[in-house]
Amino acid sequence: MKKFVSAPLPFQGQKRRFIRQIEEMAKQQKKGAVFVDLFGGSGLVSHTIKRARPDCRVVYNDYDHYSERLEHIGRTNEMLASLRPLVATVPHKMRIDEPVRSQVVEEVKRWHESGYVDWFSISSNLHFTMNYSHNYEEFSKQTLYNRVRQDDYNADGYLEGVEVVSMDYRRLFDQFRLVPDVVFILDPPYLSTDCGTYKSDNYWRLSDYLDVLKCLQRTRFVYFTSSKSTIVELADWMGRNPAVGNPFEGARVVRHHVSGQALNYDDIMLVKAA
Repeated sequence: MKKFVSAPLPFQGQKRRFIRQIEEMAKQQKKGAVFVDLFGGSGLVSHTIKRARPDCRVVYNDYDHYSERLEHIGRTNEMLASLRPLVATVPHKMRIDEPVRSQVVEEVKRWHESGYVDWFSISSNLHFTMNYSHNYEEFSKQTLYNRVRQDDYNADGYLEGVEVVSMDYRRLFDQFRLVPDVVFILDPPYLSTDCGTYKSDNYWRLSDYLDVLKCLQRTRFVYFTSSKSTIVELADWMGRNPAVGNPFEGARVVRHHVSGQALNYDDIMLVKAA
């Protein structure tokens, strides 16, 4: 089984910095353990666990419809192939000006009118970093940059052996919460961070973020969060739900500092799966 150290298609928030720790956690679990990825995201965590423990059942909740993008990876590659000649005269990572810009927009429109477009992947190739369009109307108004990759995307074998479902995380949790040796993976949208690129159909309110913590009661879990998340509201919620206590008590904490232009925060992984 091929090892992916990052998601095969662009995705905001994939957990590639925690690959080694995820592998170690998976290898420590009992024979017959079940892993349920409640907020599957790009599927990278599920892929990593299945590769580390091919004997175990891994359930990936495709909460953001990532598998739909994987199904259309061939069309996305064809679309990028049609764009490469148009931007060939524009230096890499530089702004695309007229008349090339109009040619690119027209080509994207042609693909849009003929069928599926993976806007997240196309944005990653034609927008400035961390800037994404969700449809053609948004795309046509954006400043464009030549960030078009020169090789095709490849997801061969990425979710091999992984069970893919798509449902409300609470319903999936209820299905597995009494299963022996189950480990829940929780990577919900981070509180107080930009969630605009997530494709979940429902807007997340504060109470939605906090309700996820109920899945940590008397369970074995891996929970991802960030130092950018707000904790004042969390403390208030915990006060109104005293029976919950501290769900992270006894959990092992792994931190990775992320720094760069306008970036300065910690990615955090908490493990309580022993």
